[in-house]
Amino acid sequence: MGKELEEGTQLQLDFDKLAKAVAGSPGIIPVAVQDADSREVILVAYVNQQAFNKSLEVGEAVFWSTSRNELWHKGMESGNSFTLIEVRVNCEQNSLLYVVRPKGGGMCHTKNRDGQSRHGCYYRRLNEATGQLENLDP
Repeated sequence: MGKELEEGTQLQLDFDKLAKAVAGSPGIIPVAVQDADSREVILVAYVNQQAFNKSLEVGEAVFWSTSRNELWHKGMESGNSFTLIEVRVNCEQNSLLYVVRPKGGGMCHTKNRDGQSRHGCYYRRLNEATGQLENLDP
């Protein structure tokens, strides 16, 4: 992903992501991931039946990577994994909430100016007056 998309101040929402994800990866549902201690939403990802079953089996968050079309066991490369504390399902059973306890430090693949991984992926907020994004963890 481009640096401007991940670090820039321009709002560039990808309203086609879900359509592309579903078309390229049938049988997936979104899963919001929440830190069990801080209650912060860390990220939103996708799971298919295989990823869901693997998460329950290993007790850690495993997702389906819609960009790579493969299982994504969070932390296998970085060491920053999510211990699965609780799984919740919405009323229509078409999305999940994973309550997790992060292990290993930062959770986002992006880094702040100090070179440290950010705790979560929601590190920018929209300034409604200017329409620009403000980085909360530069």
